[in-house]
Amino acid sequence: MGWVTAEAPRRSELSACVDCGLCLPHCPTYRLTGDESASPRGRISAMRAVANDLLPINDPFEDMMSFCLQCRACEAACPSLVPFGRAMEGARAELTAQRHDPVRRLRHTLVGRLVAAPRTLRIMTRAIDLARRTGAIRLFPAAIRSSLAGMRKAPRPVTSVRGTIHLAQGEEEGTVALLAGCVMDPWFGGVHEASIELLTRAGYRVVVPSDQTCCGALAAHDGDTRRARRLAGRNVRALRGIDLVISNAAGCSSHLKEYAEWAGDGGAIVADRARDVTEVVAAAIESGRLPRMSISRGGAAVQDPCHLRHAQRIVEAPRVIISAAGYQALDLADDQCCGAAGLYSMLRPETSRELGENKAAQVRVTGSTIVASANPGCEMQLRAHLDNWYRVAHPVELYWEALREKEFRSPGRPE
Repeated sequence: MGWVTAEAPRRSELSACVDCGLCLPHCPTYRLTGDESASPRGRISAMRAVANDLLPINDPFEDMMSFCLQCRACEAACPSLVPFGRAMEGARAELTAQRHDPVRRLRHTLVGRLVAAPRTLRIMTRAIDLARRTGAIRLFPAAIRSSLAGMRKAPRPVTSVRGTIHLAQGEEEGTVALLAGCVMDPWFGGVHEASIELLTRAGYRVVVPSDQTCCGALAAHDGDTRRARRLAGRNVRALRGIDLVISNAAGCSSHLKEYAEWAGDGGAIVADRARDVTEVVAAAIESGRLPRMSISRGGAAVQDPCHLRHAQRIVEAPRVIISAAGYQALDLADDQCCGAAGLYSMLRPETSRELGENKAAQVRVTGSTIVASANPGCEMQLRAHLDNWYRVAHPVELYWEALREKEFRSPGRPE
């Protein structure tokens, strides 16, 4: 039957792979299993077979595709520049189109409606927080309970930054839009606060459009391409006329930079203007628009989210921010995926747990109890696998706290 959707893996993408195998040691699922079918090379071979009508889209093919974390570590290692992430999204779009799985369609509907409904997310946030405080969380399915284990305590009340405007401090550098996101808004308000404060201090006027929505990354990665396009189109309309579009979630900023695939010419404009907040804050620090702290705060372990390091090739920016806050940036043993990977922790809980435990062990080796991570899923995964005395926070939060501490010191008192 071959491919039937416009999003299917393209022959040019699949033929770019020369089967060299340089991706293998970078693939988390291959490293766990040693199985060729769990490697990028094996998955591309399966996609080629389907494209040439040599293999049906059946259970084994679906298992191969669903086992992938879409961490894109293979892309960073590939000498042929195979766009594996896009090919994988296309393969999952085919699974949705050709395999009429009611469970998948129900998941797409529930997740899709949830991420596009800010009020529902705030209510759900309060409900989850109540369940955790009362112990009712034990009644949740194990996979969901595990995924929520690293969730931050919900603020009271659960507020939103949508619809707000924040004026630049000092000479204005331009106007930026902050992507409020889906779970970022109710679950990670502290990251939004730090981002807005630092951006305004760096000279940016910050607007948070009220008519924006989820970036669509979860839908795209899960094969729900129709919803991914709809969400991207809505954001393109909401983000018109903005100098830069900034996200403080690495998975979202990565997806925004690929909007040309999802929303045509308007999406290409957004993609060109999209930035991760670590890029902008680090640039402001290096230009002197934001200060460096001279006080030493010890070490902070830096966990590189896959969609920051591999998809966007942003490595130094979080370390610039951490160092400017007065911390020594401590690298982990490797940049392997932590196992969060969007919905993966619920769909493949055992593999997610093993990768999460591996990453937590790498943090412990550094000797630091402060961990910097620029993606909400990674933060939750780390917190779920580390003891309570470890603190996991976004790099901009750690920097903003250090800056406030510096300003609250008595005049004339040395740092």
